[in-house]
Amino acid sequence: MHKLFAVGLLLVATIFTYNLGNAEESKNMQKQEFLLLELKDGVVKIKLRPDLAPKHVARVKALAAEKFYDGLTFHRVIDGFMAQTGDPTGTGAGGSDYTDLRAEFSRERFERGTVGMARAGHPDSANSQFFICFEDAPFLNRQYTIWGEVVEGMEFVDNITRGEPPETPDKIISLRLMPPADTE
Repeated sequence: MHKLFAVGLLLVATIFTYNLGNAEESKNMQKQEFLLLELKDGVVKIKLRPDLAPKHVARVKALAAEKFYDGLTFHRVIDGFMAQTGDPTGTGAGGSDYTDLRAEFSRERFERGTVGMARAGHPDSANSQFFICFEDAPFLNRQYTIWGEVVEGMEFVDNITRGEPPETPDKIISLRLMPPADTE
């Protein structure tokens, strides 16, 4: 009888732990932050990755809150590679008034939908420019900082006009932090 009771108690503890883990996972999902990138064809939802690049995420969030990105063009869009934006001059040589960031390279891979920070030749030269990969780009791994990933709306990124620079470049309509979900 004691063995049966012990087995039952173990089963209840296992179920409780499993449910507690799922509740914790659900709570973590609610804590995740997202940016909403509005383009001409629709809205792109970008999951922020502060676990990989906390300073880069903080920078992009600050610039988005200031509406820095609104109206900026995609000045470098290479078919099969990526779409780059975030330069107020539209030339690829500009940035925000903030100081450049130190690299936050990670073991994550650049894949379709990865959002990375553009930089000049020096690893610690990222500022405001970023890019979204159209395809996997393993040659960027551990060379550029990953700060986000597209989780919805990649088809709208695919529609960005190509060119270096494009003849008629697409623009960011707005880039905003997604309001947190109700946690009632």
